[in-house]
Amino acid sequence: MNSPSAETGQTPAMQGKTVVISGATSGIGEVAALALARQGARIVLIARDRERAERTRQRLQGAAPGTTHPVHYADLAQLTEMKRVAAEIAAAEPHIDVLINNAGALFGRRELTADGLERTFATNHLAYFVVTRLLLERLRATPAARIVSTASDAHRGARLDFADLQSERRYRGLAVYGRSKLMNILFTRELARRLAGSGVTANCLHPGFVATRFGEAGSGALMRWGLRFAKRFALDPQQGAATLIFLATSPSVREVTGEYFHRCRPVDPTPAARSDADARQLWEISAQLAGLTD
Repeated sequence: MNSPSAETGQTPAMQGKTVVISGATSGIGEVAALALARQGARIVLIARDRERAERTRQRLQGAAPGTTHPVHYADLAQLTEMKRVAAEIAAAEPHIDVLINNAGALFGRRELTADGLERTFATNHLAYFVVTRLLLERLRATPAARIVSTASDAHRGARLDFADLQSERRYRGLAVYGRSKLMNILFTRELARRLAGSGVTANCLHPGFVATRFGEAGSGALMRWGLRFAKRFALDPQQGAATLIFLATSPSVREVTGEYFHRCRPVDPTPAARSDADARQLWEISAQLAGLTD
């Protein structure tokens, strides 16, 4: 186990806490996981790529010697995998202090998963919904637990068409990605409402435009070129991870819930992202699709 700091004599801020995080084998997720491990947290990874996950796990071991950081493997685009990995974690972890939903992707062309769901919707929204929903019992059992979800200012300009959540009528990768980020904010809004009085908080964030691997795997050649050019002017992952780490650790947001943060401050998302009616409807449709109705 990590010992108190030799310099300050104080126990690290996250000592003894369990953090479950997806999307942590690169980019801001990995930076956040390493920072939290250095603060004493035990990191539980949800990952798809075994080689990258093992590299991250080794880095975590180096950052926090003596602490075991388990990895659970799943393709979070697949509904059965979302449910399986959440059930495995719930069975293995008696309490969860922080759940960080950070996995996400951008796809240049429309693809369907084995469940018949549009891949961006499944990966960027439904996985957040399913994993969180199935870990709520463990979060509720933990004093002052937190749920942190990575959204984006890409939601600005996006609107939800509940008759076409799967983007069958028209598909443009960046626009569909923006709608998925709008869903992340609406999901957080409804989740916070449902958790009111439980002691569990739910917030989301815009990390900024960050130079990471994001968008390189699922996008077309032109989009990849555009993203690589834009990343020359982007934040580095350490800067992008700052708000994620802040929401997971800061005492100042211990009782703050249902908010959208940027640069460690709450900011207003668009009016579309503040619609309680849309937040409730999205929750209900997601629950039906996932077979997790209350």
